[in-house]
Amino acid sequence: MEALPPEEAEFFDHLEQELHELSTALTLPLPRECLVCYVYRMLDFGCHGMFWMRRYRDLRAPRATALEERMCRRGGYCDCEMLQNAFRPNHYIFECTPDGEFLMEPMPSCIGVRAGSTRPCDLWFD
Repeated sequence: MEALPPEEAEFFDHLEQELHELSTALTLPLPRECLVCYVYRMLDFGCHGMFWMRRYRDLRAPRATALEERMCRRGGYCDCEMLQNAFRPNHYIFECTPDGEFLMEPMPSCIGVRAGSTRPCDLWFD
């Protein structure tokens, strides 16, 4: 395989850096965003074990060292199971279909939590 000319290599290096910065910005928790709203939003990028839970914890609540253990006790062995088993939508906020399914779209904005918390906002029951 032939090496790229320096100007092309520089262009692709710059493009790769921009993509990295954009992906980082898109996956940061929003200010005051709760763990559950963050994970719900990140599941658009897929469930990858406890990746999104851990990212939230590392960035917003580093003292929550027992987060994974707590979620596993509640049946949340991965990000999507956290939303299926550990938390449920607040039925006072979300509408339901006739068969009892919650209508999650459009998703309201997170109500917010204090800094360092891994508790859900009032959009969710635990």
